[in-house]
Amino acid sequence: MQTEELLQILACPRCHGQLTAEGRADEPAGFACAACAAVYPVRDGIPVMLLEEAIPLDRWRAEHPAD
Repeated sequence: MQTEELLQILACPRCHGQLTAEGRADEPAGFACAACAAVYPVRDGIPVMLLEEAIPLDRWRAEHPAD
C-alpha cells in the first residue's frame, strides 16, 4: 500500500487526528501525530498503531534526523 493511501485511512489511536509520514516518502519509518507529539513506528513494513509503542516526537526526531 502506498504512503498516501495509508495516510487516508490511518488515524492517531489517541486523538483520532491526522498523521504525517516520517522518513522517506516511498517507505516511511513512522507516522506522526502533531497534536499528540507522538510517532507510531513502522516495523517490517507494518505501521504499529499501539499507544504503548508510540515514541515521543522530540525523541523520534533526535534519533531519526532528517536526511
